[in-house]
Amino acid sequence: GSAWGDWANYTDSPLRAFEGELGVQAPLGYWDPLGLSSDGDLATFQRRRETEIKHGRVSMWAAMGYIAPEFFRWPGLLAPSSKLEFADVPNGLAACSKVPGNGWAQVVLFCGSVETYWGYDKYTKGGNPGEYGWKAITSTDPETRKRKLNAELANGRLAMMAIIGMFFQDGLTGS
Repeated sequence: GSAWGDWANYTDSPLRAFEGELGVQAPLGYWDPLGLSSDGDLATFQRRRETEIKHGRVSMWAAMGYIAPEFFRWPGLLAPSSKLEFADVPNGLAACSKVPGNGWAQVVLFCGSVETYWGYDKYTKGGNPGEYGWKAITSTDPETRKRKLNAELANGRLAMMAIIGMFFQDGLTGS
């Protein structure tokens, strides 16, 4: 126990409402230092988990996309109207100023269509957060599937920190 008593005795506490959810991993367990989930509201928790999964997936792609141009460039033209080749686009944040406005419009339209048509909020209609109708992580064994989904959450959390670190380094040093 501790000065406040034995944590195992507080089974009905709202602070324990999400102890059995995916993403609860050692050594921290369910980590909510600001107490945002202390009211035990399931709908709010699911919205936050959906957001965490989405941001983790985007960050994993972003981290790969930040590193890949160091080793590989597509051949040909990125913007035929301005004769801009893929090889002419710098790495990192400097690329933002080189891609034409129409290219950014395509990115925004693609992301918007993914949000609209693949159901960012499907969990509100009875689904689980992060399930969009296609499954990249599958297994017939429930324990294996749980382990893989926990790994996705952990890798997404790491990728969110990694891409922010890459942005910071690039913005600070230019490389």
